[in-house]
Amino acid sequence: MRVGMAAGLTFQNGDHRHRVVIGKDTRLSGYMIENALVSGFCAAGVDVFLLGPVPTPAVAMLARSLRADFGVMISASHNPFHDNGIKLFGPDGFKLSDDIEGQIEAMLDRDIELSLADSSNLGRAKRIDGVDDRYIEFAKRTLPKDLSLAGLRIVVDCANGAGYKVAPSALWELGAEVVPIHVEPNGFNINADCGSTDPASLVQKVHEVRADLGIALDGDADRVVIVDENGAIIDGDQIMAAIAQSWHEDERLLGGGIVATVMSNLGLERFLNGRGLDLHRTKVGDRYVVEHMRNHGFNVGGEQSGHVILSDFSTSGDGLVTALQVLACIKHQDKPASEVCRKFEAVPQVLKNVRFSGGKPLERSNVKSAIAAAEEKLGKSGRLVIRPSGTEPLIRVMAEGDDLDLVNAVVDDIIDALGETRNVA
Repeated sequence: MRVGMAAGLTFQNGDHRHRVVIGKDTRLSGYMIENALVSGFCAAGVDVFLLGPVPTPAVAMLARSLRADFGVMISASHNPFHDNGIKLFGPDGFKLSDDIEGQIEAMLDRDIELSLADSSNLGRAKRIDGVDDRYIEFAKRTLPKDLSLAGLRIVVDCANGAGYKVAPSALWELGAEVVPIHVEPNGFNINADCGSTDPASLVQKVHEVRADLGIALDGDADRVVIVDENGAIIDGDQIMAAIAQSWHEDERLLGGGIVATVMSNLGLERFLNGRGLDLHRTKVGDRYVVEHMRNHGFNVGGEQSGHVILSDFSTSGDGLVTALQVLACIKHQDKPASEVCRKFEAVPQVLKNVRFSGGKPLERSNVKSAIAAAEEKLGKSGRLVIRPSGTEPLIRVMAEGDDLDLVNAVVDDIIDALGETRNVA
């Protein structure tokens, strides 16, 4: 509730009646947080438009089309049902900057009740109908009008999440034969043994029905991974490579390359460089990718996890729109997904998550020494990325290089150095 109050007050400028759109995914706690946010926004004098369960990119899109001052998505994305979070978007559909989020956070500890609306200026809340249809039409318009998905059998795994209605419907309306799975959310099963973080059941279904392609979304449908006709998983790096090459050949790719994070595979960088394109790396987090894209004129960027931003169409990651662009490549080239989407051999990469109970283990001298030794062993033939998770008490240790044994060894050395904090996932 205080987040709603603080956000509502932050955006007040006195020249018009302010409004916010609020969407959510399918986890049970969304009802509780939604009601609390509505109370906070209304107390701040902000009118609320409730969208119900919708993908995160739909919130970003509707914040613009409904001329809202900002948008809110209640979701913990790919996390289990017992986690939840709040994503904030500005009136332009982009996530708020760190500075503005910092201002909102700072207000939470103040006596903001003194600045709330009086009784005659309280906000009103109402539910908006037809949200799913609006988003489906938006997604379909990202493809050429004459492109049909007829002849393709597609399995779509909606992770029992926010895309469980819109993704199968959009694919069917475009002509595909659709086999939907994990489209029965119950508040607890979002991302549970399904979706982009666990596509094993999708692989099985693709084999079972002899599909041409499998699509796996995450809980709020802003990520996607693809499964080809052979059951091989195609991650965000391969997806970005396929789209970048296709758009480059069509003279649609802007910026002379793409933007990705430090976690993207070295194989992607080598693939792009071999075609005269650059890979610009940012910190982990889609907001940093989007910021670099906006500042330097790129229209393709994303993360290895499948969080792909195509700024010609959307201001945020959009799993469905990304999947449609992959399908457009497949139809245009008239080749199977295994050929269209397998653009490079990934350099061996090892990622392990180390859970810690508190403190700052990365600042310990023995850990720093282990990291320095690992970087020296890898040299110029590999990379080492170590960072705290932004959502969990984890340290992510990633190394990659042409020598898999060496990569495994340096990761294990760092984990050993973390000592008593270790609880490897």
